[in-house]
Amino acid sequence: MHDVTDLLLSWRQGDAAALDRLVPLVYDELRRVARRHLRGESPGHAFQATALVHEVYLRLVDVDRMALTNRAHFFGVAATLMRQILVDHARRQRADKRGGRVTVLTLDEALPAAWTSSVDVLALDEALDALSAIDVRQCRVVELRFFTGLTIDEAATALGISPSTVEREWALAKAWLFRRLSAST
Repeated sequence: MHDVTDLLLSWRQGDAAALDRLVPLVYDELRRVARRHLRGESPGHAFQATALVHEVYLRLVDVDRMALTNRAHFFGVAATLMRQILVDHARRQRADKRGGRVTVLTLDEALPAAWTSSVDVLALDEALDALSAIDVRQCRVVELRFFTGLTIDEAATALGISPSTVEREWALAKAWLFRRLSAST
């Protein structure tokens, strides 16, 4: 964990090779997160976990030495990038003149267990944008928990708040998303 933080600090201070040394340390976890997101996709989906992780890496390289402070913060940024990549892909699919399919993710962990249907990425993105307008912290908790798969404790560290606050915000955000996404189906 300290290696990741040290490499992030080195990268921020101008060591371009630090990001290359960081990637092997976080690659497997990023692939696990990407696989989780793509699990609900139809067979033959354009994105595979490896491609999604590589796209995140390319976007990280493009960023001008962002102030990533620790492992949890890194994964929070990676979660946001994965969300953006999947939303961009879904928009391209929707814009396809042949009526391309909508990218679907399963919110099995993010929503109450009684609601097991899938949600399209664009609907989720719109719901998260709406949630962000109401409560930015709840939106960040969802991004960290759902898109990155951080634990309650890791999300608390990334946000600089207590685990009990994350649990409370997570429960509220899940209920809000459930209502919002249920209303749109």
